[in-house]
Amino acid sequence: MISLLADRRDIATGARAMAPWLIGLVPFGLVIGLSAAQADVPRLAGWLTGPLIFAGSSQVATIEMLDAGAAAIVVVAAALIINIRLILYSATMARYWRGTPWWWRFVAAYLLIDPSLAVGLDGYARLVDRGRAHAHYFGGAVLLWVSWLAAIGVGATVGASLPTWLRLEFVIPLLLVGEAVPKLANPVLRRAIFAAATVALLALSAPLHLAIALAIAAGITAGLTARPDVSAQSNHPLRQTTGVRR
Repeated sequence: MISLLADRRDIATGARAMAPWLIGLVPFGLVIGLSAAQADVPRLAGWLTGPLIFAGSSQVATIEMLDAGAAAIVVVAAALIINIRLILYSATMARYWRGTPWWWRFVAAYLLIDPSLAVGLDGYARLVDRGRAHAHYFGGAVLLWVSWLAAIGVGATVGASLPTWLRLEFVIPLLLVGEAVPKLANPVLRRAIFAAATVALLALSAPLHLAIALAIAAGITAGLTARPDVSAQSNHPLRQTTGVRR
């Protein structure tokens, strides 16, 4: 049973669990807002990539491709390719959301992204009461969503007053590198990261800023075809749920 009002303490716990993620994600959102303000797209359209796409990498690609004048079908296809990982995330969370009302699955799936997956899995692993675990997930995911949209909005507003020659997009790859480095200890993730980085470098001159989409596709392919390291399986959330199913 889902009773968010009755589980306010668990909502607050989920929000606190999400707070450390915001240290890196808020600057990411600010830079996306700055990029949208300096791109040749309406400021509202750039901000709307937040609630409509709600995924940093695909938002960056969408803004850059719109700025370059790419066709709408190409922009949509690139965003879908970049977000293909969300299918795996949905499959991971489906076992926890089975039997919940349709509105819960709709909202929860909309809010599902990398940090909310991590916070949610931690809550479902620790809390026996499924309703409390739902509240934990909801608290973290909503805080992330509000903070992300606010950061993009602030970045878009400030960016309108900055000179056009001041390009801050380099901050985005630095933040992504910071997230990737701790994962290099896992052989499967290391193979995926190196494959994605190699393709990204080789595809720098690809038309319509398709390098991001191609790199993510290469990383996913490399990760799925790698032989898993048994010692690292217990630290990988997707494999944890697979083990439970067995």
